[in-house]
Amino acid sequence: MPTRAPKVLVNELSVTFESHGRSVVALDRISLQVDAGEFLCIVGPSGSGKSTLLRVLAGLHRQSAGEVRIEADRPGTPLTAMVFQEHALLPWRTVRDNVTFGLENRGVARAEREARAREMLAMVGLARFARHYPHQLSGGMKQRVGIARALANDPEVLLMDEPLAALDAQTRTIMQEELLRIWATLGKTVVYVTHSLEEALLLGDRVVLLTARPGRVCQIYSVDLGRPRGLEVRGSPAYGALLETIWSRLREEVLRAIAADRGADSEPAGG
Repeated sequence: MPTRAPKVLVNELSVTFESHGRSVVALDRISLQVDAGEFLCIVGPSGSGKSTLLRVLAGLHRQSAGEVRIEADRPGTPLTAMVFQEHALLPWRTVRDNVTFGLENRGVARAEREARAREMLAMVGLARFARHYPHQLSGGMKQRVGIARALANDPEVLLMDEPLAALDAQTRTIMQEELLRIWATLGKTVVYVTHSLEEALLLGDRVVLLTARPGRVCQIYSVDLGRPRGLEVRGSPAYGALLETIWSRLREEVLRAIAADRGADSEPAGG
């Protein structure tokens, strides 16, 4: 199997911010590589900087130190597009007009915008709902629109920050299968933050485990469970063994994060 070229390079990335008069290190010397076409999942305890890392990759937050480089194969194409936990759709715009919003801001011609919207809405199974408004959609359908909007911009890298966390269990399972189908069809490079190890092992080629704050790369696990991968993989011994291995290490970091939070709560004011 040929080696894939690196698409995202993160080198010694650190992020520090001020909170209540104190400097807080959110990320500490993060280094990692994401290959072209890879589905990379990031897990870690709450407060480990997962979302902060994604926002730095998206250009929404500046790092305090270190370097981020995203290789651009197609000049004029956005480097990244982001899908958030909350769909963030504009309620006064139709589904189609939400999907074309980024293209409109980039000055793409109307005919091209609408053709792209039709293509992406068909991709996520919402072609019949182009003229609907967000309030007429279910939670899962709104997230599909958010994914279609991100994909319509044809980014080099798709960034996803717990996009399925707010959905009920049944809808989440269906959307996981949909994400695998879309990724297999388009071959996008995806960086995906999740709290769910089960989700990370279903979706990812590799799983990056971050430590409790300050977030550092604790371990990177290869998910050698084959492709195409469906929900049935959860019944395999290899899946169970990998889940146990990662959870054992993640549990240590979660307990460290809880202990640190308790310590912070017990500090006297100004201490």
